[in-house]
Amino acid sequence: MTIRIAMWSGPRNLSTAMMRSFSARADCEVTDEPFYGAYLRQTGDPQPMADAVVAAMDCDWQSVARAMRGPAPGGASIWYQKHMSHHMEGPVSIADFPDHRHAFLIRDPVRVAASYAGKRTAIRPEHLGTARQRAYFEAEADRLGHAPPVIDSADVLADPSGVLSRLCHALGIPWDPAMLHWAKGPHPRDGVWGAHWYDAVNASTSFGPPPPEPPVLVPEYAVVAEVCREDYYALKRHAL
Repeated sequence: MTIRIAMWSGPRNLSTAMMRSFSARADCEVTDEPFYGAYLRQTGDPQPMADAVVAAMDCDWQSVARAMRGPAPGGASIWYQKHMSHHMEGPVSIADFPDHRHAFLIRDPVRVAASYAGKRTAIRPEHLGTARQRAYFEAEADRLGHAPPVIDSADVLADPSGVLSRLCHALGIPWDPAMLHWAKGPHPRDGVWGAHWYDAVNASTSFGPPPPEPPVLVPEYAVVAEVCREDYYALKRHAL
């Protein structure tokens, strides 16, 4: 029986490094942002490489959802699915995955906005996905009767083995120290957008050092981060 893990993240949240970490397990397969194409087709959001992403992916919401509920690639015992909460603009939501084990990866919105600044020139609060992350967290907490696991990217960088071992325990899977290191370069499961977005993680073989002090944002980015702050702190209270 496959354990399906849905990790709900926002962009620039250490999400690809986390996918690398799970992919280093011998018992785990990974999937990279399966609803990205459907999101772009529905919204027309002018993101880098949008045409290439749509051309490369299944862009039907229900078809993708069925695939994520279906057999794991290679029959893996653990299937880690990297989901972007801001992609979920269509008729599919966390409620369509009742048999998944859900977790939430968060990051200070000031750092997210600063990281985004180097990759695209216009962002809105919705692009950070924090409000939907909180809504999904609350829905899953109501369904379970307790809080699902939340991890903050800053905590992961400060103590990778401690945070990841607690995450594994919360997800009901064994801790595997192999999660602390991975092979340098692109991963076979990366989406085509990795050519634009994944340069830093492709150059890495492990989680990096804790981040420096948060940067000072230009005014329009500071506004975006401020809008997302309350939802971020609501989730941060539950961080492992």
